[in-house]
Amino acid sequence: MIFPIGDTQVQGGHKPYVSYTFIAINVCVFLYEFYLGPKANEFIITYGTIPNEITAGQDYFTLFTSIFLHGGWMHLIGNMLFLWVFADNIEAKIGSRRFLMFYLLGGLVASLAHVGFNMDSTIPTVGASGAIAAVMGAYLVMFPKSKIKILVIVFFRSFHIPAFLFLGLWFGQQLLSSFGSLAETKDTSGVAWWAHIGGFVVGLVAGYYFKQAMDRWHPSASAPKDYV
Repeated sequence: MIFPIGDTQVQGGHKPYVSYTFIAINVCVFLYEFYLGPKANEFIITYGTIPNEITAGQDYFTLFTSIFLHGGWMHLIGNMLFLWVFADNIEAKIGSRRFLMFYLLGGLVASLAHVGFNMDSTIPTVGASGAIAAVMGAYLVMFPKSKIKILVIVFFRSFHIPAFLFLGLWFGQQLLSSFGSLAETKDTSGVAWWAHIGGFVVGLVAGYYFKQAMDRWHPSASAPKDYV
């Protein structure tokens, strides 16, 4: 298994308070789930996104609430690690208010993408990965030359690889898995592949917009290296 554990893109500009707040909220919500014990399943059913309920015009609020829920410790830790590595630099460049709106929009579109490809599903979907995928898509456009420090569990070693390579391979794997799931009568992976793809595409579009808008937002600032 491979995990990102850092990057070489140095923060600048706005402090990433929203990014760290999202991490704290996700951790606190999961601790509450843990506290609920057996009742956590009911909590997840209530606040997770259930596609057939959305298509029936019910519980639209879960399109947002589901992105703050997680199904287990590894699910939480993996998502928060990705959020910690990729979100701070995006927020530092575009500002906290814009990042807040962007993150929630990414989560919303990711949830809708999952619903669109699983309309009859009665299984609640939870996790921040769709919103985080949006952050990753924006990172690919805004900081393609940044180096991502990855930890390869099998070898217990870390390496640096270009962001465009790491994120490109990650997205390619999501595409392969998502189309593979379409060929199955029932997806047993437990992963919302289309949420990842929907979020990532939103991030690509938003990242392009952010790059074009930087001169208007900060006309006196010189363009960061990766924006050239």
